[in-house]
Amino acid sequence: MIFCIEIALKKELRDAEGTSLIKKADSYFGIKIQEARCVNIVTIESDLDQSQLEKVKDEIFTNPVTQVSSLKPMDIGFHWCIWVGYRPGVKDNPGATAMEAVTDHLGKSFGPDEGIYTSKRYCLKGDALDREDVEKLASELLSNSIIQQFKVFSIDEWNKDIGADVKPAKVILDHTPCFEVISIESDEQLAKISDVRNLALNPRDIPVIREYFLDPKVMESRKKVGLCEPTDLELEYISQARSDHCNHNTFQGIFRYKDAANNEECIENSLFKTYIQEPTLTLKDKKDWVVSVLWDNAGVGRFDDENNYVVTSETHNSPSNMEAYGGAITGIVGVYRDPMGTGLGSKLFMGSFGYCVGDLNYNGPLKPPLHPRRLLDGVIEGVKDGGNKSGVPTSFGQILFHPGYMGKSLVFVTALGIMPTRVAGKPSHEKKTSPGELIIMSGGRVGKDGIHGVTASSESYSENTPAGHVQIGDPYTQKKMHDFLLICRDEGLIPFITDNGGGGLSSSVGESAMISNGCVVWLDKVPLKYEGLDMWEIWISESQERMTIAVKPENLDRFMELSAEHEVESTVIGEYTDTGKLHIKYKDETCAYVDMDLLDKGFPSWEFDATWISPETRGLTEPVISSPSDFNKLLLSMLERPNLSSKEWIFRQYDHEVQGGSVIKPLVGVKYNIPSDASVTRPVLASQKGLAFSQSLLPWYSKIDAYHMMTCTIDEAVRRLIAVGGNFDHIGGLDNFCWPNIQFDFKKNPDGTFKAAQLVRACRALKETCEKYEIPLLSGKDSMYVDGHLVGEFGERVKVSAMETIQFSATSVIDDVSKCVSMDPKVSGDLVYVLGSTANELGASEYYEAFDKTGLNIPHVELDKFKKVYKTLQTAIEKELVASCHAVARGGLGVHLSYMAMAGGLGLEVNLSDLPMDAGRGKLLNETALFSESAGRFIVTIPSENRSVFEKLFKGMAMTCVGMVTDLHNHLKISSLNKETLIDLSMEELEKAFNKTFGDMI
Repeated sequence: MIFCIEIALKKELRDAEGTSLIKKADSYFGIKIQEARCVNIVTIESDLDQSQLEKVKDEIFTNPVTQVSSLKPMDIGFHWCIWVGYRPGVKDNPGATAMEAVTDHLGKSFGPDEGIYTSKRYCLKGDALDREDVEKLASELLSNSIIQQFKVFSIDEWNKDIGADVKPAKVILDHTPCFEVISIESDEQLAKISDVRNLALNPRDIPVIREYFLDPKVMESRKKVGLCEPTDLELEYISQARSDHCNHNTFQGIFRYKDAANNEECIENSLFKTYIQEPTLTLKDKKDWVVSVLWDNAGVGRFDDENNYVVTSETHNSPSNMEAYGGAITGIVGVYRDPMGTGLGSKLFMGSFGYCVGDLNYNGPLKPPLHPRRLLDGVIEGVKDGGNKSGVPTSFGQILFHPGYMGKSLVFVTALGIMPTRVAGKPSHEKKTSPGELIIMSGGRVGKDGIHGVTASSESYSENTPAGHVQIGDPYTQKKMHDFLLICRDEGLIPFITDNGGGGLSSSVGESAMISNGCVVWLDKVPLKYEGLDMWEIWISESQERMTIAVKPENLDRFMELSAEHEVESTVIGEYTDTGKLHIKYKDETCAYVDMDLLDKGFPSWEFDATWISPETRGLTEPVISSPSDFNKLLLSMLERPNLSSKEWIFRQYDHEVQGGSVIKPLVGVKYNIPSDASVTRPVLASQKGLAFSQSLLPWYSKIDAYHMMTCTIDEAVRRLIAVGGNFDHIGGLDNFCWPNIQFDFKKNPDGTFKAAQLVRACRALKETCEKYEIPLLSGKDSMYVDGHLVGEFGERVKVSAMETIQFSATSVIDDVSKCVSMDPKVSGDLVYVLGSTANELGASEYYEAFDKTGLNIPHVELDKFKKVYKTLQTAIEKELVASCHAVARGGLGVHLSYMAMAGGLGLEVNLSDLPMDAGRGKLLNETALFSESAGRFIVTIPSENRSVFEKLFKGMAMTCVGMVTDLHNHLKISSLNKETLIDLSMEELEKAFNKTFGDMI
């Protein structure tokens, strides 16, 4: 039987979801709604009797204080009604949680043909609303056709007895599972199969694949298990393993680099090995706190004698551009699984985010895949649910806007964990699989999730067609698994663990079996969301919340006992062997049998031409801009710019206090509304030690030179750490590359060779900076192909490439968090210092962006000079000489003096004429001094009694006292280079400008 329960807020209460819909409909489309109410629908397919239905309705699904509910359609007046529900196969997290609640409450288990499904209907009143308006709201605001379906009813079409007539969104596959043997008589035939099945095999890989399967010795061994030519599962496995995502072919490739300006031609063999691996391994030998790098799911550093910290980063760009909420929540819970699967498993204690999106107010003729405002709304919501519902604090974040991200936005997520240095007497970062150990899959079940990504979006839909190519992470399921696995770890039950991410079992089992040198997998044992999946689909599905674990047979009973206790599904799906073979069976029939070293069979490296064109050759020059007449107005306009204005409305949605370890918050100051340089967290609450964490995103500079973009980005991340009290000698880095397509194509990608050269230069800068600052790269990520398309009125596609983008993350252990420093000035009368020189470096600055200019004078990082200042500032903070400290970043001194004034709620009086200046790159004007983005600079306040000691520390470095903290009317006063009043703004004026741009966001 099918039953529907409707739940709504009591009429006298404010319906926040309805109110939000009214506001967004007007803001996005100019559609006027007079009244909107949201009704939640719970559809139950089960044999519950009437008394049980009433019980679950009243005691599980209804809050009697705020809600009303009914087993019939509720009598709520409307002109139009929109019903929205998930498509079959899309993970319905509330529905899954509801099933658990009903099972716990009634002691009733659900059969394979039973379930609970959730949906919503929106009741709208508006005299001017018509069907076109309502369908626009349904299709472009309330649903995403990739994962959801909707129905629109007018009041005349509404049947009060059956309501929206909701059917269970269940998958029914009328298909008998099978595998297919593929003929590979020629390279052309295999290439055609690759196209048809969307395997994306590299043409140069195809002869190697054929050569392997046609090898007489291989054919002889395969005949013994009933195989000859390759199966579809085997080709899918090779496709996954050889993908750029899994194998990092771009960074492992060969680059023919040319730089005509410097008369340089060279071959770069493997950017990864040369510029990431080699310097990191060298630094690992020098830094005794570096525990494990470059091989596991995340990097490991020593936190203290008893604990290691674990850190990694991820991007989820393409999925988030298809379905913003689902892509983002899957990204955050996915990156959380990496620390869980690092070493023998770590406890999560922090996450962060970074969003790069287009103009939120875009109203141009070309249509993006998702409008930036709607996309950002969904991404924010996804990361919020992924973090908050996982009980993991989101302690740092960055958001930037640029038209280059209209085609494809970028979604960065980072995760940190903590684990004991030793587990069961062994180092916790060491793990391996051994013959005889059982392969266990724990967590979620397998469906069509993530199989071949966007290809499924072109398939036609029926009522029961699975739309599972878009994944939706389930933080509740993962949280239970997280807690369960930590107990198993501490009991010494886990010799090996890894997560099921890209490639699913194909990657997790395929890679872990390389350690033992073989495995046998029983695919028919893998728990499925629904029947009818073919073997290759089970093998490569990316269904979420799954970990692959090795367990010794003698520990199986205890492992399963704990699994049942925590309500986590765990299943034995195979066994590790030392046969040298990946052997996959389905009901005792072999469907894959390949050598474990198949991927080392001579597959060719990818090759790229990389041609550097200097900025001058590209025609970039330093623009001439008339000197501003009103600097008060200019500074306020800068504070209103989207990339500099308040993002408090985003940060407030994320819980950073859960777990109780927060020291330096993401928002600081007397009103807790100014973004901090970095966060500091105590992962071990019994200790005063903390972990400082920062990130930097400066893609604008890559418009001039990705080399300097990289150096500036790393330097800013380091600067941010030092500003809160970080330890320069203990900084770990994470490089997260997002790059446009570098393959040369005369018609489709004519500047591919230049973008390839940009990548080479960025990698060179990465190595140089990390070596000089002695930063080992604990972890990293590469997400290539950040190109997208906008669609014109007549269906024409216009390519848009995102800027070459790096998010660089940095960590540092702080011995005593009581000495940490925040950016807000504390006491009037304190002295204001600027450390580091200001030069004419406005190239690609926010100031030039305001005039739609690029310029040429990009900031240059002087590594040796800056390093000396950073280490000295660290000493000053440790000696408690510093009252407040802030790293100067995007926007320059004028903007960051404003931030400090607002943070402290006190006045600042500053003289630009006293600035440490470097005239080597051109004359400084007032606007240059205020808005230059020269690297290596800090604004510091100190008590006046510390002046002599402080200045003695910095003797010989670029450092001067430029003013003082005042309480005179809480004004920011800045005098010009000629010592005349240039800026005089009240706190109210600064805050009004800072909060103006996104003040209406909800």
